[in-house]
Amino acid sequence: MTSTSSESRISGLEQIIRQSAARGTPPVERWNPPYCGDIGLAIRADGTWFYRGSPIHRLPLVKLFAGVLRKDDDGRHYLVTPAEKVDVAVEDAPFLAVEMEWRLPDGQSEFHPELLMRTNVDDLVVVGAANPLRFATDGATGGVKPYVRVRGRLEALLSRALTHDLLNSAAEHDPPAISSGGCAFPVPLQP
Repeated sequence: MTSTSSESRISGLEQIIRQSAARGTPPVERWNPPYCGDIGLAIRADGTWFYRGSPIHRLPLVKLFAGVLRKDDDGRHYLVTPAEKVDVAVEDAPFLAVEMEWRLPDGQSEFHPELLMRTNVDDLVVVGAANPLRFATDGATGGVKPYVRVRGRLEALLSRALTHDLLNSAAEHDPPAISSGGCAFPVPLQP
């Protein structure tokens, strides 16, 4: 990580992490409002949010909604406020991981890097025990589909470009795996 642009990008991500930590996320996991039905919200597999069939183009509104999104034990996604809970139809994962960086945590050696990911709604996660990687098989193509837990039960599907980068990193190990945050995540071999 000797390039100046890489270093400045990482320091930019570090600043976003500090701002996010200071801002915090709403405690949606503790809220237990009454269920109010389906109002026509949906998230496509590419991360695009829709309201009654029309895409929501205002990123600040999407980020606001994403901040109060929750996945419950029933496997369904909801927007949750202290006063109400409404359905959100999610085609695959509610978020898309769009950027990743390997970084060295303070005081760590170059042999223990952490994988930092940013989602399409600017959630930042460090892959590890609290934010594990999960690998599924795409039913249509048979390819590997990696996901990272963002918070609660919410996950981000890695974009195609990140999937290629991640699989290339995993291929450097025998057996193929991604190590981050003190955890190893085995990558399933494709048939």
